[in-house]
Amino acid sequence: MSFDACGYTGKLLRVDLSSGKISVEPLNMAWARQYIGCQGLGVRYLFEELAPGIDPLGPESKIVLLTGPLTGTIAPCSPKYTLIFKSPLTNILYDSTSGGYFGAELKYAGYDGLIIEGKSPKPVYLLIRDQRVELQDAARIWGKDTFTATDMLKQWWGDDLRVTVIGLAGENQVRFASVLTEYAKANGRAGGGAVFGAKNLKAIAVKGSGSVSVANPEALVELSLKLMAETLVENPEQLVFTGWKGGEGTISIMDWANDYGCLPTRNFQAGSFDRKSKIDAREVKKITKKEKACFSCPMGCAHQVKIEQGQHKGTGVGSFEYESIAMLGSNCDISDLAVVAKLNELCNKHGMDTITAGNVIGWAMDCFERGLLTEKDTNGLPLRFGNNEAAIELLEKIARREGIGALLAEGVARASARVGKGSEEFAMHVKGLEIPAYDPRVAIGMGLAYATAPPGAAHTRAFPISGALFGGWWVGADPVKLDPRKPENFAQVCIQQNHWQAYRFSTGHCDFGLLEPGWKLPELLENCTGWPEIKDWRKIGERIINTYRLFSIREGISRKDDTLPAAFFKKPLPAPAEGAVISPEDFEFMLNEYYELRGWDHEGRPTQEKLRELGIQELGLKIGVR
Repeated sequence: MSFDACGYTGKLLRVDLSSGKISVEPLNMAWARQYIGCQGLGVRYLFEELAPGIDPLGPESKIVLLTGPLTGTIAPCSPKYTLIFKSPLTNILYDSTSGGYFGAELKYAGYDGLIIEGKSPKPVYLLIRDQRVELQDAARIWGKDTFTATDMLKQWWGDDLRVTVIGLAGENQVRFASVLTEYAKANGRAGGGAVFGAKNLKAIAVKGSGSVSVANPEALVELSLKLMAETLVENPEQLVFTGWKGGEGTISIMDWANDYGCLPTRNFQAGSFDRKSKIDAREVKKITKKEKACFSCPMGCAHQVKIEQGQHKGTGVGSFEYESIAMLGSNCDISDLAVVAKLNELCNKHGMDTITAGNVIGWAMDCFERGLLTEKDTNGLPLRFGNNEAAIELLEKIARREGIGALLAEGVARASARVGKGSEEFAMHVKGLEIPAYDPRVAIGMGLAYATAPPGAAHTRAFPISGALFGGWWVGADPVKLDPRKPENFAQVCIQQNHWQAYRFSTGHCDFGLLEPGWKLPELLENCTGWPEIKDWRKIGERIINTYRLFSIREGISRKDDTLPAAFFKKPLPAPAEGAVISPEDFEFMLNEYYELRGWDHEGRPTQEKLRELGIQELGLKIGVR
């Protein structure tokens, strides 16, 4: 294997569903040096390969699935692979990362990723077994839920097969349909499952027997074991997110979110939930059967839960998370944990994003209580906040695009535009992507993070709310004081975190592994690839963010789109965050500073000087940046 391929297989699969042709091509290693893999490399591929203005659900769309150089190695918390696609929800790029074992298995089969294009004339699935790659007839699994389809594929090809698959929502092109891996892990947000469905692609199944070569194996092993033992297993901050030693996984977030008043409640009308104790981590622990970790991960943050009594006996969720519980629970005023688990199970079974599902249900309930939707509109469902059975039935209707479900399957931006009557004011999204489970009025910098995140309202691209509520954040090596209600310092913190997260999400590494740049991720990468320049996370991350922005500009995004739902500017929160609101003046201050620090113009366009600094000036020229 060549030196350049350390950490990589050096090969991509290209699958043309229209013709059925499958080919192997070399990975663009020059781009890999600039963008690493996963998110960053996928954004570059689609910038080059997608024509402007294409229909995300048309045959001209493409799906890129990529691993990172750390995927499949011993590096801790590095199981990830990423789907990158033009979103049918937002009409701009989205990169959706998932864990489990699928990414490592694909590397072991000999591929860094694949590019899927065209549309199959009939339902198919892609079967990868090392060098044997073929499209198989999916007639027997089309129409099956994700759990059943996965079971059937494993029965046919072996239980050690790793499967990522869509359900009814993807087949019916629900705009927030997800792709589910191994029953629990999801490429969840922005509608990747709908793109699969539009292409008549039901699943990708893989089994590999190879390995991943690295540049400095002894150093990588030594550092990985040290991090696992000294950092991930013994560090109190990390242990909060584990499922072991009393850790509560991501559900531990619910306590502080409720205490500070940023827990979405009744479609973001409030930031605390008076029945939080019925759906918090302590209650989840009571129904947790075991904790599970992804490939090469000591964290075990996934709570596998099962309801063993009552109306929803038998309900199970393979990975019960804070975002899902908050959006399907408090945001819909639902406090029965068994019902929240049932809603989560249905999202997994049918393949739907739990964040958007909880957001659109909360919006629909809000509309119903305001009289903007009636039982005539909702097929007789009384969509009041807290109506457990109505929420369950509504999810079924969304997955099948039946009745009111057809409207909500479009996502909250399109649904509110159709309903009108002022419902747009409380449609909680940015650029069409629904707001996740952190109300930014409590720490206004989180509003800037949502507004400027490349794919829309994503909390994983910058997370200044945590630093604001707990006293500060780093910029470089220096701590910065953040006042949660004042706009100062948030622009530089968001930029710093943008770059770090873009870098991290391009390596194969997980969001809950190494919390900050000082924790050796760049060193892991150098030991893996042998490239000293790969440690420059600031420049690589900035290059990724600017390439992402250029794609969005090409699709019509500008300053007017870098904004927030009107409710965040107009509706102060009640206690415990009494009076918290984002003033338009403070928001404009943050946005102007963000653009200026980035080297972008007033409309949010990267300057040619900035692009030249990052070595991607030719991309700017392609879209008219001079």
